[in-house]
Amino acid sequence: MIPQLKPRQIVLLGISAACVVEMVPGVPGLLTTAAGLWLLIGAPVAVWYGTAARAVSRRDSALLLSLGLAVITDMVVALGVNTVLPWFGQAHPLTTIALGGGAALVLIALGAFLPQAGWDQPWRGAAGRRPRGLAPVGSLGALCLLLSVAGPIRLNNGFSGAVSCAALVAIAGLLVLLLVRRRQYPEAVLQTGLYIAAAGLLLLNSLRGWFITGHDIQREYEYFRLTLGGSLWNVHAYPNPYNACLSITLFPVDLYRLTAIPDLYVFKAVLPLLFAATPVLVYRSVRNVAPQLVALLSAMFFLAFPTFFTDMTFLGRQEIAFLLLGCAMVVLTDSGRALGRRRLMFLALAVGIVLSHYSTGYMVVATLAVGFGADLVWRLLALRGRRRPRRRTRSDHGPSFVSWWMVAATAVLALGWAGPVTHTSGQLRTTLSDAVQQVLHFGQGQSGSSDTAYSLFGGAQVSPQQRMDQFQGQIEQQTAAKRAAGDYLPLRVVQQYATPVVAQQELPPTSLGRLLDAVGINVSTVNGLLRQGAAALMQILLLVGLVVTVRARRRVFRPSRDQVTLTVGAVGGLVLVTIVPQLSVDYSVLRAFQQGLLFFAPFLAAGTLWALRWAGRRTVPLTCALIATLFLDLTGVVPTVLGGYPAQLQLSNSGQYYDLYYSNESERVAASRLMQQLETTRTPNGGMPVVQAESFTFNRLQTVLTGPVVGNIYPTVIGTDTYVFLGATTVRTGQVSVSYQGDRITYRYPVALLNTYKNEIYSSEGAEIYR
Repeated sequence: MIPQLKPRQIVLLGISAACVVEMVPGVPGLLTTAAGLWLLIGAPVAVWYGTAARAVSRRDSALLLSLGLAVITDMVVALGVNTVLPWFGQAHPLTTIALGGGAALVLIALGAFLPQAGWDQPWRGAAGRRPRGLAPVGSLGALCLLLSVAGPIRLNNGFSGAVSCAALVAIAGLLVLLLVRRRQYPEAVLQTGLYIAAAGLLLLNSLRGWFITGHDIQREYEYFRLTLGGSLWNVHAYPNPYNACLSITLFPVDLYRLTAIPDLYVFKAVLPLLFAATPVLVYRSVRNVAPQLVALLSAMFFLAFPTFFTDMTFLGRQEIAFLLLGCAMVVLTDSGRALGRRRLMFLALAVGIVLSHYSTGYMVVATLAVGFGADLVWRLLALRGRRRPRRRTRSDHGPSFVSWWMVAATAVLALGWAGPVTHTSGQLRTTLSDAVQQVLHFGQGQSGSSDTAYSLFGGAQVSPQQRMDQFQGQIEQQTAAKRAAGDYLPLRVVQQYATPVVAQQELPPTSLGRLLDAVGINVSTVNGLLRQGAAALMQILLLVGLVVTVRARRRVFRPSRDQVTLTVGAVGGLVLVTIVPQLSVDYSVLRAFQQGLLFFAPFLAAGTLWALRWAGRRTVPLTCALIATLFLDLTGVVPTVLGGYPAQLQLSNSGQYYDLYYSNESERVAASRLMQQLETTRTPNGGMPVVQAESFTFNRLQTVLTGPVVGNIYPTVIGTDTYVFLGATTVRTGQVSVSYQGDRITYRYPVALLNTYKNEIYSSEGAEIYR
């Protein structure tokens, strides 16, 4: 008789089998992918589940928390392999055998000693009958995912965005279904629906382009390639904050080596699919303390905020950091386990956040510090006031979750990693120094990012022309000395060529848009008002929700004191990022709001329900209508149907993001040919000639343009003996964009200057090169 294996034995045998698959050459790709995903995701989740179940009280919470611990384990194991093997003479440690063997050894050791209680819990009941609602949610979810993959593929092949638009409508329908049927569907089905909606929304953007597409992801991919190329992570060779983020260096190398997933799709698919669990974490963290409707609305506000689907897929390091921060919020709001265990688990997750992304770590430290201070004030006011509260919860009686030593420990982790360990804290010091000067001289000097226009605390705005004037003056001042030495074209020459600012182009009105225009409704104005109105509405509802949940007699839910104080910390950080120009430039206001939603989403949901309380039984239908309207407008469906608004990347082959971040084959071919030519060309001093390219073009092509490159082609900085590379956007539209003080300025480029003072040596539909 064959003895029955226990769950622990099954997991350990599975780890061993996956390790063997990784070690044997010539294994089919699909088997390698399955083995790698088991080693990096499945097995760590199973191994950590028992430990997670001791920090949180629900099975789904433990499963989600185990996912976060799995990611941290992968980063730490890869860091250990990268650190230890060179001691034994292995100069290139990040190989498949080393990473696979290291992962297997660590997981077997952990699996042998960590608690196994509850290992079978996530799968218990799987043999029973199908959960109610799984069929409609699964069917509609499958349609959403199918359309979300087909849509960007069609766009990448030059077709229209109709399929992507249909995907967004289907996702909106899925969200409404979850809201309407929330009482009939079990928690697992609701969370599955939220995950599918988030995954579909992210894939619509992340799968755009056949190459790396986006802003920060281009530099992230470059540092990943540097780590992969040498099979070694060496932060001291490239001391940049990006290189200190293990989420975009060691973790993707681990995924690439062990799963055989192409490196492009590690960034374009795997990281977004992991991040898609974050709205589920928002739901779970809010559900711990609030009714189901509040929890669902919180998750939907998180994924409907524009930064979620327009920018987060281009911020791989922040995707992983937000996933771990979501896990931390689940631990914080689950009061069903011992406080000490929860605090230790929170700090373990804080380690992962610090290793993943520097700015998120700094913001968490600031939020904890302000929240701890708010808690002290709360307690002092309670001691001074002799009134007894109307009703007190257990959390009000007991100690706060956030203690002084947790704030200190998180700060030490963040500053220690950026300082003594990686020596990448230069940007932090510069930002803080500039921010302090701006606070001391408030209202003078540098202006903030234009993102502050969406904030209630944004203040006066600077026009694009004013920013261009500031940029031009700064460039002239910086280049004066070298211009005098003859390195740049004379100022009297370049001043003859104007660089007028160009407004962002809008989609032409559709037939429906023209119909509305005919009756006196300007669709461009309507779209702008809807966007500004949505931003103002969310902020107002947040403030209302914070007040009514703390002070009103009829509360939508009763938040814990920790939730309130940390929300105060998050809102305080958001206000600070908004009003201090340097902070708004270095850390986007919109990204700060997206991070803040992990803390204050339930108050935004509570404010919404409180504002609609007059509708009685019609509150839920009105809520569904509000969510669907916000979602369809913010994701670009409404502007696409009407026209009169800038095109969005996930729906169109035009628009600012497409022009700046979408790489095409003709550009890459031109850049490759230029590099081949320059390899055999030398300047009088023996070096390789310098190439000048517009900064966004260089970012798109930085894996190809590997020689000395200056990311600026503004007429004032055109060198007398440099190559000038014009990318596809400039060739097609005659426009160039620059990033200045956190904003993008687009201007008409004077190509006549190049035609007069340089020689064109290459021309195609996607690029032109001058010498």
